[in-house]
Amino acid sequence: MVYSENILICIAIPLLISLLFTGGNTRRFILSFIFGMGSCLIAAYISGFIKYSFGLPADDTAVYYSPVIEEVCKLLPMLFYMFVFLPHDGSLFTAALGIGLGFATFENCCYILSEGAYSLPYIIIRGMAAGVMHLVCALVLVMGFSMAKRLNALTLPGIMGALALSTAFHGLYNILVSEPGFSTVFGYLMPVMTAGLLYLPYSTIRAHKKQPESE
Repeated sequence: MVYSENILICIAIPLLISLLFTGGNTRRFILSFIFGMGSCLIAAYISGFIKYSFGLPADDTAVYYSPVIEEVCKLLPMLFYMFVFLPHDGSLFTAALGIGLGFATFENCCYILSEGAYSLPYIIIRGMAAGVMHLVCALVLVMGFSMAKRLNALTLPGIMGALALSTAFHGLYNILVSEPGFSTVFGYLMPVMTAGLLYLPYSTIRAHKKQPESE
């Protein structure tokens, strides 16, 4: 049995202590990482509640419900940071990266402790697939926000549009890896390929409105 809350506490304590010795973007990233892990735990609670309350199979929950739940749990801390602190694009990207990586890291830690880490190839695939997938979804969200801000369209429809894109990508990944054969292979490769493709608009956004980032 894996006690996810204990794993979160164990990882979060040294990260919280490190905040005393950091500042600027480093502190922002660490806090976002912790919020990302917390979002993962909350998403697991909600998915588990839905699964057991309605007697759903695990595969159906992972394919049809988890993408929506997990992307909303990533979205909420981003929205809070964006509307309360009004950060520039560089700081918003840093927060999104922290949330996505925190979510992916905590999920992978819990999964490996639950299922075992005996096969190195599978662990590498797990990191490159599910781990990178959560990072890509966070980047899709923040890029959608940045583009909507530049177009003065950062309204509820714009936010829901960014959420729809990240949820669709997450759901497509889950569907592909749930079926054996070529679809699984393509699903495992899709996050890494998409991360490479996202680097171009990411660099364009940074060049369009470059802000000095605090050290």
